[in-house]
Amino acid sequence: MFELPPLKPTPLEGDESFRLSGGHTEFTILDFWRWSLSDLVSNATRGRLAEFIVAQALNVDTSGVRDEWAAYDLLTSSGIKVEVKSAAYLQSWAQRRHSNILFSVRPARAWDPTTNLQAEVPSRSADVYVFALLAHVEKATLDPLDLHQWEFYVLPTRVLDARARSQHSITLASLRRLEAGPVSFGELHAAVGVALDEVQPPA
Repeated sequence: MFELPPLKPTPLEGDESFRLSGGHTEFTILDFWRWSLSDLVSNATRGRLAEFIVAQALNVDTSGVRDEWAAYDLLTSSGIKVEVKSAAYLQSWAQRRHSNILFSVRPARAWDPTTNLQAEVPSRSADVYVFALLAHVEKATLDPLDLHQWEFYVLPTRVLDARARSQHSITLASLRRLEAGPVSFGELHAAVGVALDEVQPPA
């Protein structure tokens, strides 16, 4: 039994103010969000944004708080476990050329927050991987909030596990050869459903 159990965060509204000496300051959680998360193109923020977008496409409940340490990123209402990976041609910094598209698929040792232990053997805990590519190529008109600028690729985890090539990463060319996509935001829900059927074929 742990004396200090896991924390269970609750969603914030944005208008909560910081406090000092029993009183409220003039800066709020919304101010913090604006300051820390407004660069939607940065790698860390883009990754979380991609998870949120995929969650919306799959009708995943996002009314709670994202679990930073979960073994997979999303769980659909039908029980499919989804891992989301993101990439983009354009970055926040100055570039000589568009970025090469490469997604990490390295197996990991899942961590259990209730026991504070990691699994002994690295594995892929999700049923399906969704690779979210911010595919726009012009910086002047880049807008990560425009869902038409994204394209998605879907692979059952068993396909990644069976690959003879790298178990650490996969290229965009490889995803296209595997006919994983691209699919649009509107097509993503159906594409993941097909992948789930492949993972769990009917009896």
